[in-house]
Amino acid sequence: MNIKAKLASIQKVFLDTAPIIYYVEQNTTYFSRANPIFEAIDQGLLSAVTSPITLAECLIFPIRLNQLPFIETFRSLIIHAENTQFVEINEIIGHQAAELRVQYNLTLTDALQIATAQHVDCDAFLTNDIQLKRVQSIEVLCLQDFEYE
Repeated sequence: MNIKAKLASIQKVFLDTAPIIYYVEQNTTYFSRANPIFEAIDQGLLSAVTSPITLAECLIFPIRLNQLPFIETFRSLIIHAENTQFVEINEIIGHQAAELRVQYNLTLTDALQIATAQHVDCDAFLTNDIQLKRVQSIEVLCLQDFEYE
């Protein structure tokens, strides 16, 4: 799948944890696939949505390893970045997550992430967890499915 062609059909994307980590850490396998997405967000061609779950998952290793620059980079990108909306989890999202968990047999964190994306009307959910493609209520995009740029 061509990244730029796919992005042309999307206005708002939820960023799951893995794509953010791959981008920030410049992962050798996935950075070239993630970079065009973050460039589109930076240029205002695409808006992004994140959640406290994304933040928590991204901060685990930098906190464990006391990597303050990574902690600040993740916080800045997830909470304060231009064209990015940080969405708090509420009771509506919690209820929707329970329904998604039952319907698709998801983990609670995945169900909360997808429910958050749906709550704010995201066009797509960007992840690298291919198992989430079984969710039919939102378009799930996996980095590994994109062609190298």
